[in-house]
Amino acid sequence: MLNENEDYKKEITEIKERLGNIQKDIKNLMENTNQQYIDLLLSNSKKEFITALTGYLNHDIENTLEKGMIIECELKNECKVIFKTFLQKNASLINQDNIPEEAIIENQAELNKIKSEAPFEKCKTCFNEISVLFEKQVNLMRSLCIYSTNQEKKQDISTICEETLVKHVLEPLSNRQRLQILKSMANDTKTFSSLSELTGLKGGNLLFHLQKLLDGDMILQRHERGDYMLTEKGYKLLVMLSEVNVLSGQKTD
Repeated sequence: MLNENEDYKKEITEIKERLGNIQKDIKNLMENTNQQYIDLLLSNSKKEFITALTGYLNHDIENTLEKGMIIECELKNECKVIFKTFLQKNASLINQDNIPEEAIIENQAELNKIKSEAPFEKCKTCFNEISVLFEKQVNLMRSLCIYSTNQEKKQDISTICEETLVKHVLEPLSNRQRLQILKSMANDTKTFSSLSELTGLKGGNLLFHLQKLLDGDMILQRHERGDYMLTEKGYKLLVMLSEVNVLSGQKTD
């Protein structure tokens, strides 16, 4: 079990390194391309990564079940099908961008139900292996930042630095024209003149607002006197604001 845990940690480290390399590539490309292309690149990279990760999880399920289950048991093949179906169902959640806590709770309840119906004392051995596999999958979801419990989310909220959040997020977004500028870059880069025409701001006034967004790392300029474009932070904030807008019951422009 110790060697398996070490192998698992090593595999997770390798996966994180691959993710880090992908993020570096995207950051470099941001200086030379527009947001639409970045989104497409990120989407394709994610699909390839998820496909590879799903293959690893299915292999892990098959390999662990074969090694961990009691060999001399008349129900082994029947139970293996049940366990495999359950674990593959749980592993499929990894395709989601955000896994709701209820989904994991439901799967845990399903596992407990299967366990309660086990007919033999020796079934504990097999269920121990299944529980380890299930927990490994959930931990992987946490590592990928696509799953967290409500308690963990509350802990994240408690770490918010008010001064930093106001300075680098709320204050730059607290102006209608700056928000207008951000929205205009959601699908394409913008020139200074096109932003001037959009907002009605001229020269120094427009530069003031652009600088606020630049200082907040929400936009970047491709090169001196070049087009302006959204950063990853700016794009994510727009998505969050869109969700808040829906919750507030307001119609979008």
